Amino acid sequence: MFKPWEVVTKLEATNSRLDKEAIISEEILQFDSGESLYIQEASDFFNGCSLALDKLYTFGVKQVPVKKEDKGAGLEYKQFLVLAKELNTRKATGNYAKELIEEYMNKATKEQWNNWYRRILIKDLRCGVSEKTINSVCKKAGTPQYSVPVFTCQLSHDSANHEKKVVGKKQIEVKLDGVRVLTIVRVNGTVEQFSRNGKQFHNFQHICDEIATVTAKGRNPWGVDVVLDGEVMSNNFQDLMKQIHRKSDVTAQDAVLHLFDIIPLEEFLTGEWNKPQYERSEMIQSWCNANNLKHVEALSWENVDLSTTKGKDRFSEINKQAVAGGYEGIMIKDIDAPYQCKRSHAWLKMKPFIEVTLKVVNIEEGTGRNAGRVGALICHGVDDGKEIEVNVGSGLTDAMRDDIWVMSETGGLSSLIGDLVEVRADAITKNQDSETYSLRFPRFKEFRSWSGNPDEKL
Repeated sequence: MFKPWEVVTKLEATNSRLDKEAIISEEILQFDSGESLYIQEASDFFNGCSLALDKLYTFGVKQVPVKKEDKGAGLEYKQFLVLAKELNTRKATGNYAKELIEEYMNKATKEQWNNWYRRILIKDLRCGVSEKTINSVCKKAGTPQYSVPVFTCQLSHDSANHEKKVVGKKQIEVKLDGVRVLTIVRVNGTVEQFSRNGKQFHNFQHICDEIATVTAKGRNPWGVDVVLDGEVMSNNFQDLMKQIHRKSDVTAQDAVLHLFDIIPLEEFLTGEWNKPQYERSEMIQSWCNANNLKHVEALSWENVDLSTTKGKDRFSEINKQAVAGGYEGIMIKDIDAPYQCKRSHAWLKMKPFIEVTLKVVNIEEGTGRNAGRVGALICHGVDDGKEIEVNVGSGLTDAMRDDIWVMSETGGLSSLIGDLVEVRADAITKNQDSETYSLRFPRFKEFRSWSGNPDEKL
C-alpha cells in the first residue's frame, strides 16, 4: 500500500506511459482489496488527482510555498480538504489565504506537502500525468466514477478540407489573431479566465474586474453561471503572448476581450448547449451593447447565403476586407448549430483570400507526374489597377490538364486563349524585376465560360 504522495513519486520516476498507467491501475485495484485503509488511501489519491487536474476547480492563488524543513506531525487528507474548500470558495483570499496555506503547510510533513498537497494547490502534479491518463485507465478498468472532468471548448475544422460544407446560410466573422480566452462568470460574482486547454489566466484582471462590476451578485442578467467565449487582443500580438502567463511586471492593460459566444457553465460541463448559434450571438451582442464596457466588445458578424450568387459575391467581399484588414482569417458558422465542446463542423475556419478574374494567354507543360500534360495556365489581367502576370497550376484537376493538353496538340488551344478564369490567392504581390504584380499561392477556381470539353466552348 502506498500513500498518495508516494504514488506521485513513483509516477514521477518513470517516463513510460505504460508504466504510469500500470501504477494508476494498481491504485484502482485497492478498491477491490476489501481493506478499508487501502480503499481510503486509493480514494484520497483519485480525489486529489481530480482537485489538481479539474481545470475549473481553482484555488485563486498564484504561488504556494515549498516546505524546506522536515517538521510537522502530518496532515490528513480530510484536513487538507478544509483548506481546499476555503480557497476554492474564495472564503480565504489575499493575506488570509497566504496565512492559512502556511498554517496547513506547517502541519504536513515535508514529503506530504511538497509531493502532494502543494502540487494539488498549484494545479500541477508534475509527474507526467494528465486528466486523459487518469481517464484512460478508469475507462479500461470500468471505474468512470474516478475520472477527472475534461476541460474543452468548441473548436473549428479547416474549411479547405470540408469545402462541401461551405454552403447554405452561414454566419461570417473575422478570425482574430489573439489568444482564445474562456471567461467563467458565476452568480456569486467571481470571474475567472482560462485558455482553451484549461490553463488559468491571471493577467487580464482589468477585464475580469469590468465584467464583475456589471454582473455583481443580484445583477447577473443570465441568472446562472456562464462561460463567455472570446479572443483577447492587444496592440501587439508578440507583447500579448509575453504577458499572458507572466507572474510579475504584467503590462496587459491595453488587452481587449472580443466575445463571440456564450454557454451556461452547467451545459459547458456536460459538453453541449442546444441553443442555436444565431441566438447565442445575439445574446452576446445585446449584453455588450447594454453595458458598453471599455475592454469587452462583441465580435460583429454577418449572415450570408452561400447558395446564392449574391451571397457568394458578398462572401468574396468579406474575404477581401479580411485581407486588407490583416486578419488571421474568417470563421464560417452554421447559424442553427448548437455549441459543442469538441471540434465541430459547425465552425469552419478559412484563411482569407482574394479572387481575381484573369485571361488565359498560354499554357505551360508540367513536370514529374504532370509531364506530357498541362502544368499551369499562364494568365494576365488587371485587378484594382494592378497589372497581374501569374502561372496557375494548383487547383486544376487531372481531367482538365489532359483535356487542355489534347486541345493544344490538336490545334484547338486557340479556343481557350483569351478565356476568363477565376483565380483565388492569398494576396497580390509586387514583382521585384518589373512593374507588374503576381499572386501569392494562386489556386485555380473555375473557368468563366469553358466546360472542360475540347470540342465544346460555352
